[in-house]
Amino acid sequence: MKIPDLHRSQPKVIKSSKQIGSLLIIVGNSLTAIGCIGLVLALIGMIEADFFAIGISSGIRVIGSVAISGCLLSAIGYGVVEYFEK
Repeated sequence: MKIPDLHRSQPKVIKSSKQIGSLLIIVGNSLTAIGCIGLVLALIGMIEADFFAIGISSGIRVIGSVAISGCLLSAIGYGVVEYFEK
């Protein structure tokens, strides 16, 4: 009886994982840039931060949350890509 070679499916998994990681990096960097630009525009008064207020959270906190979530997505993406490169 021949033993199946399970290592042939590994490159597809690694390739798709790197693509997912790259997508996370792009989305994360984009959200970080959008959040940082939004914070700067709100601080210099070009946009009203109250427009982004949700419930009891101020608009600055919501815009900052976008930047922070983008940073976290980027970190996860870079971690995935680095893990599968080794």
